[in-house]
Amino acid sequence: MWHAARGGLCANWNVARAVRLRGAPVQVSALRKALELLVARHEPLRTRYPLTEHGPAQQVVDAGACPPDIIDRPLAETDLRAALAELATRPFDLAHDLPFRARLYVLGPDDVVVALVVHHISVDGRSMGPLLRDLTTAYLAAVGGVAPAWEPLPVTYTDYTLWKHAQLGEFSDEGSRATQQLRYWANALAGRPAVLELPGRPQCPGPVDPVAGALLPVAMDPATQAGLLRLAQDRRASLFMVLQAAFAVTVGSFARCSDVTVATAVSGRDHHLLNDLVGNFSDDVLMRVRLDRAADVDDLVDQVRRVALAAYAHADTPNLRLKRCLPQDAAHPLFQATLILQRADTPRSSDAPSESWISDVPIDVVRAKHDLEFSLTDHYDEHGAPAGIDGAFLYPLARFDEATGKAFLAHFTSVVERLAEGYRGSLTGLVRPGRRSKSCAVARQALRLLV
Repeated sequence: MWHAARGGLCANWNVARAVRLRGAPVQVSALRKALELLVARHEPLRTRYPLTEHGPAQQVVDAGACPPDIIDRPLAETDLRAALAELATRPFDLAHDLPFRARLYVLGPDDVVVALVVHHISVDGRSMGPLLRDLTTAYLAAVGGVAPAWEPLPVTYTDYTLWKHAQLGEFSDEGSRATQQLRYWANALAGRPAVLELPGRPQCPGPVDPVAGALLPVAMDPATQAGLLRLAQDRRASLFMVLQAAFAVTVGSFARCSDVTVATAVSGRDHHLLNDLVGNFSDDVLMRVRLDRAADVDDLVDQVRRVALAAYAHADTPNLRLKRCLPQDAAHPLFQATLILQRADTPRSSDAPSESWISDVPIDVVRAKHDLEFSLTDHYDEHGAPAGIDGAFLYPLARFDEATGKAFLAHFTSVVERLAEGYRGSLTGLVRPGRRSKSCAVARQALRLLV
């Protein structure tokens, strides 16, 4: 990621979040104080990454030595969308800047949007939970004129990196855990297709932003979720493994390939002491899936389960190091397709109010770092019953037009629905939907484009 940033692609790794506070007077000065306390609490928000003679290094700046980039200003509602997009796409200079930016857009005395942008080198997706919780605690304390009543962090991100390095050892040591994991990946990925030949869009006139993306919403009802959970239970697998199996089948059909590599993100937070930390603990792991035409659904889910468990057990190899050891063109990505599933933090309730004092504000910036990417969340009600799966399918506009993107999503949805309805036959039958599939009409159109 540091190398991508140095290559001029820094803004592509910005993580942006905006929340709106309204319905009660907002003290902007208290919000500023809370943001300053937040940066002081979490080292990664005040860490620079300068280049030294030994390569990139981490330089933690003392709290207060370098004021964070926090600006508050009045803003008209009509200008909010553009202001958020501009903020989210402004690059960081990781060697000199703190990887954190905040803006307080004051729309009215009781209406303020808090926009945070952090470089991905310093946060991951799970960092946003503790970050926003700590910000809320600090704001309420600042309003009351007292210090935040939060517990001291049990460890720092620097502690974690030193511990992880000691645990893995050096790649130059043949007996180290780092080398053993690298050897596993070299064997697991040997002979795989270097690149999936995905159908591309017609040549576009003029320059095209290679990472500009489009989002399509994904929604699966509770009945579909329940059917997938039944299959997972039958095969001693997880809901994620079933969805990853459906994804692999769809990618294979899309690429007309029986040997596909798909990926997912792992949290890297393998100790409870890391749960409240802000930092980039996550990484991607690869899962190579062989799509045997003679295999059935049970065979496929069993294979994905084995591959996933092995990947989780060897999840510490950095992608950059892995890419260097594989015999493939350096210009080819390590993977092109990824699916991420995370469980919702809070249960869904049919009694939830329609208006809330705190609400998320969408930021209209879509960056597609991979060719095919699903980001899904599974929901459960207060009793633990399935409440549906939702999320988004993301694809790059430079690779696919809207029709192809919609066709792929329809095909994936059809495969998922057939699995949820109890189909356990051959993979060949799975990718050719029958008449009873809820998405059969759209999926047949998809197959005409994809297969």
